[in-house]
Amino acid sequence: MKKRLIQNLSANTLQLVINQLFGVLMFYVLSVNLSKDNFGLINLALTVVFTAFNILSFGIDQTVVKKVAHGDDARGVLSIYIFHVVFTGILFYGILLLGKLFFTGDTLLYRLILFVGAGKLMIFFSTPLKQVSGGMERFKLQAYMLVVSNIVRGSALVVLAVTHLLSINHILWIFIAGDTLEFLFSVYLFKRYIGIFIAPRWNKAEYGLLVKQSLPQVGVVLITSALARFDWLFIGFMVSAIKLAEYSFAYKVFEISTLPLLAIAPLLIPRFTQLFKDESYTGDNLKLLIRVEMIIATFTALLLNMCWNPLIDQITGGKYGAVNNSTIFILSLCLPFIYLMNFFWTIYFVQNRLKMILQVFLVTFGVNVIGDLVLIPFFKNEGAAIAFLASCVVQAVLFSSKNKLSELNGSLLVLLKCTACALISGILAKFLFQNFWLALLVSVFFYFMALAIIRQIKIAEYKNFRKILGK
Repeated sequence: MKKRLIQNLSANTLQLVINQLFGVLMFYVLSVNLSKDNFGLINLALTVVFTAFNILSFGIDQTVVKKVAHGDDARGVLSIYIFHVVFTGILFYGILLLGKLFFTGDTLLYRLILFVGAGKLMIFFSTPLKQVSGGMERFKLQAYMLVVSNIVRGSALVVLAVTHLLSINHILWIFIAGDTLEFLFSVYLFKRYIGIFIAPRWNKAEYGLLVKQSLPQVGVVLITSALARFDWLFIGFMVSAIKLAEYSFAYKVFEISTLPLLAIAPLLIPRFTQLFKDESYTGDNLKLLIRVEMIIATFTALLLNMCWNPLIDQITGGKYGAVNNSTIFILSLCLPFIYLMNFFWTIYFVQNRLKMILQVFLVTFGVNVIGDLVLIPFFKNEGAAIAFLASCVVQAVLFSSKNKLSELNGSLLVLLKCTACALISGILAKFLFQNFWLALLVSVFFYFMALAIIRQIKIAEYKNFRKILGK
């Protein structure tokens, strides 16, 4: 079991590293080769399409993972889920095509949405195959399915940039080609290595049951989709594409910094499902795991702030570094709260406390929307970052207050201690040393020394952590 868990973590981490590397490569190529206006419009189009398809999932994607991990018939679940994505995907794109009748403003933005939407429709069609593979804990196979599009698109964009042939039209066709190839490759791999017949199947009772089981998640999906990109949409439509280009660059780097969480999170649902099903978990182990996550989160935030300036200005020709100093600092403060939120969300999800999750997300959504509406007009990008931080704090506090495991009652205190260590270490290092590399190294030393002093790092717990991985 230990060997299998490590293999799953390695496979998931590898695909995340590959996707993030090629994602960063694409983002970088587009950001430095396009004007801020065009770069902002592409990000706005991607935001609209991603938000739409996240909503269309109805939360069924996570329910499918849980059902398959729980031992439900994978073939039956798959066929019903395929029906859902085919029906809703085609319906959505049909509505998108009719949008030409009403989209009389920015025709470039509409064309971007239409072409990007065509590619993401292919990714949407491949989702059932990836989610069922994840539920079966075939993470190596799932990893192969997830990397095709980014590899194709990233490589092609680099070639066009080097040959000075990069244009909006070429970018759009590359996006469609990469996403289509990922869909075809996913079908091939699933048929060869899983062997389950791939076809949509309509069964009113089974589809109704799947939707019913996912209903509490529908509200969560609607809220999280809007929460994740409401600030992008508001800035893009109400401020300017240029400000969106700047904010999206900072936010993209912030998203990349969550790579450790992205590696861990997909493994937690099937893992926690089994632990809580068998009642084989212990509060002390969960407490240790959450402390490790807090250390990873705050350490990442420290590195992000120490490395931001002058590195980003150097690699972007002065376009996105200094202008985003305050924004990236505020966003980095969200990292430990996001880790904590994900940890509690996973526990509550496998415990079927979906109504409570929805209630917490409703409050969080309200805080974020009100914050964006009030702060963005005055503080623009920094206002969006503050609103997002406020929503993260509220959600983390609410999730912690709903906790029924006494060993996890001090989770927020652990978060604050680790965050304080990172803040003090970074400030002291920058105050004492002007040299970038020296300040970076000293900040890391100060950070781990501070954690050891307040006993957040204990060498004696190393064996316990290894036991957690080996369960």
